[in-house]
Amino acid sequence: MTGKSLSGTTAVAVAGILVAFLMAAGCLGGQSSDTPGSQQITVTGSTTVLPIAEKAREAFEESHASTGIMVSGGGSSVGVKAAGEGTADIGTSSRDLKPEETAGYPDLVKHHIADDAILLIVNPGNAVDRLALDEVRGIYNGTYTNWNQVGGPDAQIVVVGRDSASGTREFFSEYVLKNEDFVKTQEEFNSNGGIQQKISQTPGAIGYVGLGYTEGVKALALDVNGTAVEPTLEKITSKQYPISRPLFMLTNGEPDGLARQYLDFVMSGEGQQIVASLDYIPVQG
Repeated sequence: MTGKSLSGTTAVAVAGILVAFLMAAGCLGGQSSDTPGSQQITVTGSTTVLPIAEKAREAFEESHASTGIMVSGGGSSVGVKAAGEGTADIGTSSRDLKPEETAGYPDLVKHHIADDAILLIVNPGNAVDRLALDEVRGIYNGTYTNWNQVGGPDAQIVVVGRDSASGTREFFSEYVLKNEDFVKTQEEFNSNGGIQQKISQTPGAIGYVGLGYTEGVKALALDVNGTAVEPTLEKITSKQYPISRPLFMLTNGEPDGLARQYLDFVMSGEGQQIVASLDYIPVQG
């Protein structure tokens, strides 16, 4: 009787192993990793592109319920490296590729998904409504340290900017600061949201952010040849507002599978409506 019991147990164990093997091989109708519904991808990089990537993910997954898209920030440099080295399926960037990145990752493909502008923001209680680009440069290189030097109240200027991984910082440094050194007292944050929160809570602060980060702060007009140009979508699209740039998603070679589907969605009519709803500028009609 004991022998019959052991034999039965062995048979059950062998059968279990066989079933597990067949399921792993896809022979019993189990979902393999090649099944589109079971795919997962990662999207990482620019915090400027982050709201677009996240909202697009939410909408995409509503009609692709069994897919998984992991979206995170970290900065444009993080996105470029992750896409180039294959640690993410899609990288995001709010700046163009540097020559060394193009050389190091020759297979990177840029997908121009939207346009954006960089806004100068201050606390809503600040009386200053407009600055010339030269004044902005003077604030960020340390020439101006008090708001009364640029037409404001007698109050110290608290300079706020992005960290070195930021594509927004790269663009701001080249276009506004003309590659001069940032003032050493600048407080650095690793996200647009961090700057937005700091400015909203600090009366004397000034910072720069992407278009989607204006809640609780005041966006300044830029003085262009004596005319105050506000950062409205109309004036950004018509190039009257001077600080604008393209936004990219990056893939290592031409994308396929779920990455291709997700990128196609971002560029679709619905995806570009999401871009517009977040106050960025669509690139497809």
